[in-house]
Amino acid sequence: MTDVREVSCRPPGKRVLLFLAALSAAGAGAALVRAAYRGPDGWLGSGLLLGLLGLAALHKATARVRADTYGVHSWTLLRRRSVRWGDLADLRVRLKYANTPRVQDTRGISLLLRDGRKLLLPLPRSWSYDDPDFDAKLDAFRALHRLHGTPESDHVPVVSYRTAGRGWAGSLALCLLLLGGAGLAAWFVPSAASGERAWRSATPCTAGTPAADRDECLTTLTAVIARTDATWSRSKSSWLYFVDGRPMDRLAVSSDGAKMFEPGDSVELTVWRGEVREVVGERHVYRLHVSASGELAVVAAVCLLAAGHPAARVLLRLRGRRLPDDEVLPSALPFAGALVGTALWLLPLAYLHPTTLLTDPAAITWAATGSTATLAFFVWAWRATRVRTPGEIDATTGVTGVTGEAGGFAEMETDGKETDETETDETETDETETDAECDVFLAARFLEHTDYNPYGFGTHVVLGGGPLAVTPHPGPGRFAAKPVPVERLVVKEVRRVRGSDGDTVPSGWHMAELDDAGTPVRLAAAPDDLTRILRELASGPLRRESRASRSRRGGTRR
Repeated sequence: MTDVREVSCRPPGKRVLLFLAALSAAGAGAALVRAAYRGPDGWLGSGLLLGLLGLAALHKATARVRADTYGVHSWTLLRRRSVRWGDLADLRVRLKYANTPRVQDTRGISLLLRDGRKLLLPLPRSWSYDDPDFDAKLDAFRALHRLHGTPESDHVPVVSYRTAGRGWAGSLALCLLLLGGAGLAAWFVPSAASGERAWRSATPCTAGTPAADRDECLTTLTAVIARTDATWSRSKSSWLYFVDGRPMDRLAVSSDGAKMFEPGDSVELTVWRGEVREVVGERHVYRLHVSASGELAVVAAVCLLAAGHPAARVLLRLRGRRLPDDEVLPSALPFAGALVGTALWLLPLAYLHPTTLLTDPAAITWAATGSTATLAFFVWAWRATRVRTPGEIDATTGVTGVTGEAGGFAEMETDGKETDETETDETETDETETDAECDVFLAARFLEHTDYNPYGFGTHVVLGGGPLAVTPHPGPGRFAAKPVPVERLVVKEVRRVRGSDGDTVPSGWHMAELDDAGTPVRLAAAPDDLTRILRELASGPLRRESRASRSRRGGTRR
């Protein structure tokens, strides 16, 4: 598409959007007129909502993007922007994942400027991975950029929530919000503990108790239940209604509490600090639930642990700040596992020792032991989420090169083992029998549809006891295995996973870009497994040639 001169993007369904904007404006105007004559009411809120919807529709209807020989120009309702090709470093695809399965993911085009700023174009938009119109416009944008500018990358970078280029402001805000909730819950723990101690030490009021001190003692009142109202939802309160509205009209209880009593039951109400704390009947005793200090301490600990996950995401993004924006970051699941391990000792400790954590010797020992375990958990999580580059893996596994040549793969070390040209027939037979029992199944995935991986059915690669093959299962046995044509494959590059590889590839895997007789193919696997597969690909032709030579020599001897 080197002959592209101009690309223009306009919103689909522009007339419908304008109609919705006009209709919303009319509804908002009618609500304002009604409020002016009759005063503010519920219609005013509906009018404001319609006004916001109308502005959103008008914003989408007036959006427009054009790219020409001078640069990229975008128009919206409130702003106009123009970027010259010389100021543009790269064009990227911004992928926004939907939160519900019924809503498809959204793709857009983002501009990376040479000063580091990023601009998201309002158009084009796509809600499908297979959208020829979006792909054609993206290719046209990139063709114009190559013609009039100097792109930084030779592929289409895809930035998503998994990649290094996604911002971390949202995770930081969530972390701070949860830390604030933890601090607020911890603030009320001492007062809740004081209230618990006062309730346990409270005594019944006497005739000589002064009126000012009656809130601190227990007052008993008699009542007769008129009817009960038990709801099925736990989020709604159930009610006990009393005869003649004495000593009160009704009392909010739980659903189970309302089912304990029946109309006509005589009960005693225990009042403390102006609140009913117990309802005592002939058959049942119901105590109103009041948040205890241990429960508040558990809430504070849960909020603190929950804040650890977005904090880990921020840490991983800061740790990978030097990575390309479209490379996938390691998963935060190891840190989540460390937080779960911490919860196993921290939550019981917070519940049993909410206020004596620093004074009780047993609590101090418990906390010290648990903190040591948590430190070990986080050290393991830190090591598990380190960024492993293909160069590091190749250096540790003995691979001295990964770039393919015309005849196959580059030179690879063989750990000092050379083919012996004078092996006997007995050795060959023993070796064949051993190979048949040493199949190794490695989790790996060819991302493209090929004759040995039709419709992406393969989930594992089997090697060792026979030819390299793709299987839809982790073994044992080579059922449904399809052999890989090793002689056709040439390694072009080994790299980390990018956003364009999709979200089905684990973030800790590496990607090998292969050439399959002129067709690009991608193979994804864990770093060590991928290096082992590549070594097998490289040594497969040599091993077959060696076996053929031994077979020919054996036939000659016979």
